[in-house]
Formats: sequence, C-alpha cells, structure tokens
Amino acid sequence: MRVLGVDPGLTRCGLGVVDVAANRTATLVAVGVVGSSHELSLDARLLVIADAIDQWLAAFKPDVLAIERVFAQTNLSTVMGVAQVSGVVMVAAARRGIPVAMHTPSEVKAAVTGNGRADKASVTAMVTRLLRLDEPPRPADAADALALAIAHAWRSGNAFAGNKQGTTAAQQLWREAEAKSRVTKNKEKPGAKWN
Repeated sequence: MRVLGVDPGLTRCGLGVVDVAANRTATLVAVGVVGSSHELSLDARLLVIADAIDQWLAAFKPDVLAIERVFAQTNLSTVMGVAQVSGVVMVAAARRGIPVAMHTPSEVKAAVTGNGRADKASVTAMVTRLLRLDEPPRPADAADALALAIAHAWRSGNAFAGNKQGTTAAQQLWREAEAKSRVTKNKEKPGAKWN
C-alpha cells in the first residue's frame, strides 16, 4: 500500500509518501514540505499548496491520502488555515479518485509510538526508526506527514487482512487503544450498541 500523508498548514504543509508491505514494514518513498509566504494573499497561498499536491499525486500515485483531522484550538486563524488547506488537498485527491482518510493527532501518535500523548520529538524518533532513516526528517511537519502515512497503513484493516506476524509493540498498543476507544465512545452514546 502506498500512502501520501499530509500535515496541512498554510505556512508549512508536510508531505510524506511511504510504501507499507504486507508484513507492515514501512519504506520511505518521498518526504518534503511545501511553504507559502505570509506576504501572498490567501488564494495565492492555497494555489501554491494545491499545485504542489497535484504534482505529488501525479508523481507518486498513492493508493490513499491520509490527512490530519482538524481539531479545536484556541488560535482560530490557525484552525481556519488548516481547514482551508485540508479542503484543497481533499479536492485534489477526489479529482483523481484517490480515497481520503482523516486521523486525529492522538490517533497518529498512538499508532507510531504507542502513546496518544507523545510529544513531537518522540513521534519523529519513531518515524526515523520505523523507516530505518539515517537522520530524522526535518522539519517536524515532514515527520508528522510520514507518521500520518504510517498510521493510516497500519490502521487500515484490509491492507493486512489475516497477517498477524511482524506486529510491533506500538502496533499492538494501537490495536488495544483503538478497541478501548470504540467501547468508550459507545458507552457515552445513549442507546448505542456495544462492540
């Protein structure tokens, strides 16, 4: 499975492509960051990112695009910028018929480190280790994009159906956390069915 991970942002948009084999081994294909200047108008900044996404989708032909889900922050302008970039990215994928998956930061952290509250340094260290890189991907937006791609591939049930070999401790913790999350969500919903 080839996954393009996108860490959306107006100033720095992280992009990372990984191939994940049936044994869950992830291999780096490409990583980078697209930047847009504060001096440009919003529409021009979005165009810079849209053009870059189009180039990456055409060059690497991912099976799926994984993007960070927008979540509430105190900084409204940051949330708006992330949401706008996310929309541009999703439209670019939809035009090519590429499925889009959204993951929260805590889901991604849990998948790659086993801890949904891990800091950026821990995520970067695990991405470096999982991809067998000589040095960490920089800046953090690039590492986050790679983490998104890895997390999606590991979470995708149909990519590795029936394969239990080669599961890492982080992957096992992810499965357990995901199962607990489903139970907790169902407990909180009135009349919800138990999984």
